[in-house]
Amino acid sequence: MKRLVRAVLSLALLAGVIWVVQPQEVLGAMRGLQPGWLALAVAALVAQIWLSTLRWRVTASALGHDLPRLWAVREYGLSVAVNTFLPGGVLGDLARILRSRGLGWHGAAASVLIERLAGQVALAVLVLGAVWLWLGALGAGIVLALTGVVLMGFRVWPKLAGLLAKAWFGPGVWLRQLTLTLAILAANLSGFWAAAQAMGVTLGAGQALVLIPLTLLSMLVPLTVNGWGLREGVAAALWPLWGIGAGQAVAASVAFGLACMAAALIGLLPWLWRGRVRAAAPSQD
Repeated sequence: MKRLVRAVLSLALLAGVIWVVQPQEVLGAMRGLQPGWLALAVAALVAQIWLSTLRWRVTASALGHDLPRLWAVREYGLSVAVNTFLPGGVLGDLARILRSRGLGWHGAAASVLIERLAGQVALAVLVLGAVWLWLGALGAGIVLALTGVVLMGFRVWPKLAGLLAKAWFGPGVWLRQLTLTLAILAANLSGFWAAAQAMGVTLGAGQALVLIPLTLLSMLVPLTVNGWGLREGVAAALWPLWGIGAGQAVAASVAFGLACMAAALIGLLPWLWRGRVRAAAPSQD
């Protein structure tokens, strides 16, 4: 029942945002869709899935577990598809933990949660940078306050801090983690930027580094399906402050959502063809 409510809420929010912005303005922007740019957005988001799979394997390896390559590709693709098409945004990750329980419940949960956390931390850092850039001294105060909260959290949960140190900063690990996380973040931002281009919205570097991370942040709120409705509302509210029409902003966000769906379907292909991709599930060492 909760899933149905969230799906209905997503549609209602999206319809409400389009109604407030004016449907003809949004549809006018969408009529100019450029398929080449949309295809580029999909390609960037597919690359994000594959790079994230590699980061999961690096994380698990740092924690003492090996994930078979083809099995990891298959399972990560399934996880992304579930998160994209079902409400909540975490069901795919929970299923990935369940399906990798051969590592032991602790190892399975740690590898999945720490890998996902790396992406959230990277986005959070970019969002804080955007706030700092946008709000100046006030933004700097917000950044320092939130940094203090994070450091306090590590003191409260020292075991988590130990696992993060091992997975992210262990010998020979930190450079791979940093490189992969930056590449994944770049793919996500590029996907949104290309989706905006597909709708005729050209974002400058400053606009992209502020508006895209703040808009993506709305997708972390687990109220709708993959951020639908919330993401468009944030775009409609924020992008006009940087000289972009609300209708264009909503159209760009819708294009990004469609690109995410297409990328998730492509990422699901290895799982659908699992009979041909014979990869063993991981086992506990």
